[in-house]
Amino acid sequence: MPLRQTIRVGTYLFEQKLRRREKFPLIVELEPLFACNLKCEGCGKIQHPAGVLKQRMPVAQAVGAVLESGAPMVSIAGGEPLMHPQIDEIVRQLVARRKYVFLCTNALLLRKKIEKFTPSPYFAFAVHIDGLRERHDASVAKEGVFDEAVEAIKEAKRRGFRVTTNSTFFNTDTPQTVVEVLNYLNDELKVDEMMISPAYAYEKAPDQEHFLGVEQTRELFRKAFSGGNRRRWRLNHSPLFLDFLEGKADFPCTAWAIPNYSLFGWQRPCYLMSDGYVPTYRQLIEETDWEKYGRGKDERCANCMAHCGYEPTAVLATMGSLKESLRAARETVSGNRG
Repeated sequence: MPLRQTIRVGTYLFEQKLRRREKFPLIVELEPLFACNLKCEGCGKIQHPAGVLKQRMPVAQAVGAVLESGAPMVSIAGGEPLMHPQIDEIVRQLVARRKYVFLCTNALLLRKKIEKFTPSPYFAFAVHIDGLRERHDASVAKEGVFDEAVEAIKEAKRRGFRVTTNSTFFNTDTPQTVVEVLNYLNDELKVDEMMISPAYAYEKAPDQEHFLGVEQTRELFRKAFSGGNRRRWRLNHSPLFLDFLEGKADFPCTAWAIPNYSLFGWQRPCYLMSDGYVPTYRQLIEETDWEKYGRGKDERCANCMAHCGYEPTAVLATMGSLKESLRAARETVSGNRG
């Protein structure tokens, strides 16, 4: 992350420790709509009834949920958030409150809507890119999406916006396909940061055959990270989370640190599993039996290595270790110089 953001998040975590809070949000996954202009095989958001897909979260409700949680960062997803008619106002109000906002998008509408947004150190477009042209277009079930996303990234960068990417990898991927797309994003498009994630078996997804298991994930990233790639790529992850993906470290799930707020309310236990909804973040924290979730506890969690559950654990482990804190600081400084 940029140094300013790293310091802000580090200060926030230190404050939680001083207050002896055991559970608190690191980043809120905000879904102000479920509608989308693509039908990706690994996502089930558009499986909701037509009446739900027509709903749009009011601005005050979206901003209020983030403020209630107190999280320093917000990831706005969906569905496709650029389809929300007031998405620019949601972003504007969150940025005005100095929240770090990542607007996740497939980029099909980005060039059309970009005039609605203003560059800010508190704001970034997070474009979903799952592979190079053929692979990405296959994953979103539509030709031409990769090329449009690339042009949108170039235009956003030209206008001074921070641009990050989010890439999900499946069991059809190989270390070479991972390397190819991350090399392209890092070296040719020169995006600011990249986030990576092994695909989780989202229950509503049309395609249930190509999600990664734990050992497959570890082997895939261990090989992809070899040869100095991991140090060279501008990855938007803590070093310990990358260790986790490689199988060098293991952690319990802390899904409460990246909670999901959608049209239905706060989703328990995470955005990948739907065991009910509550109207407030406090209820989510206090009324959810967190001990029953995680690998070895709930069979749905058996193959999960998603960032929403394990990145917060890695961050907290980093904060609790001087050695790991110094290691993370070195990589942050190195990444900003690069």
